[in-house]
Amino acid sequence: MKSKIKLKELKFYAYHGVLPQETLVGNNYIINVTLTVPLVKAMFNDNLNDTINYAAVYNIIKQEMAVPSKLLEHVAGRILHSLKHHFPQLIEVKLSVSKLNPPLGGDIYSASVILEETYLAENETG
Repeated sequence: MKSKIKLKELKFYAYHGVLPQETLVGNNYIINVTLTVPLVKAMFNDNLNDTINYAAVYNIIKQEMAVPSKLLEHVAGRILHSLKHHFPQLIEVKLSVSKLNPPLGGDIYSASVILEETYLAENETG
């Protein structure tokens, strides 16, 4: 069985960007994250210790979004590293960081960076 937790469209206002105006004015960002994690124990015993606390995931992402960076790649990499550090049971993480209405000189909804990292071979039985 492959089990995942998905947090969709986490919204933040942050100050990431290469242009000076981006770090002064800020922008809206949307984060999507899918965590592959063993959930068999939690399915049967209803114990928060056997899963990943969604609020903790949100707070980790919120902390990383509060640190200004020039590149979305850097923000996404920090989030990925921090999630793995706090949740060593993670098997895989898929993360997208999207900047809404980026200053590219045209009409564009968002620019995104998507990272996927696999840490272990999945083993839900052990």
